[in-house]
Amino acid sequence: MASVILFPAIDLKEGQCVRLVEGEMSSATVFNDDPTAQAQAFAAQGFEYLHVVDLDGAFAGAPMNALAVEGILANIKIPVQLGGGIREMRTISRWLDKGISRVIIGTAAVRDPTLVREAARLYPGRIAVGIDAKDGFVAVEGWARRTHVSAQDLGRSFEDAGVAAIVYTDISRDGVLKGLNIEATLALADALSIPVIASGGLASLADIERLLQPDCKKLAGAITGRALYDGRLDPAEALALIRQSRQASTNEG
Repeated sequence: MASVILFPAIDLKEGQCVRLVEGEMSSATVFNDDPTAQAQAFAAQGFEYLHVVDLDGAFAGAPMNALAVEGILANIKIPVQLGGGIREMRTISRWLDKGISRVIIGTAAVRDPTLVREAARLYPGRIAVGIDAKDGFVAVEGWARRTHVSAQDLGRSFEDAGVAAIVYTDISRDGVLKGLNIEATLALADALSIPVIASGGLASLADIERLLQPDCKKLAGAITGRALYDGRLDPAEALALIRQSRQASTNEG
């Protein structure tokens, strides 16, 4: 990878854009009651890819914010990856047919790994696995239940499946602005050939600078949420740094 892709996050709860602290639904802060307008703002700022999560769907096990997602798809041109409540092939097919570029399978990757393999076979390049971990172990069902499966073991189990990416979230960092867990994310990336996207805790321009260091070139991207919404991360500055890094890499090549 010449440089990371920075994914702005839209987390949907009851049709609104919210951010949680460590995945707790009771901690939700509403940042925008119009997800479509928020998505349009991110696209206008120059972001190349959008990360959307149906939080209610993650808990319910089925899509719960479909109207909000469809509104986003109808009003922006940049690609969208979507996670939350995607646990059946018909849900995967429906979202991909509606224009989602990539679906993220989380809970079902633990409970029904055959689904991931079949989906990756049917939709090459459009299936990602979400690995949400605390203290190294995977959590499922909207992070409400922790398993005894390690993040690295789960990732390795899909090495030959044709998965497009792993979205790795450190739950203990999510929404608390402590900075990305680069050490754990790189350890996972080192253990896998599947591209890894970092998530959870991105707090400032310093995180972007860290992601652009040579040892992070193996990472496919990073997701940013609360830092964008509360102004700690200036999108113009962050995207300018990434463009500069890409240009430098191109010149070197």
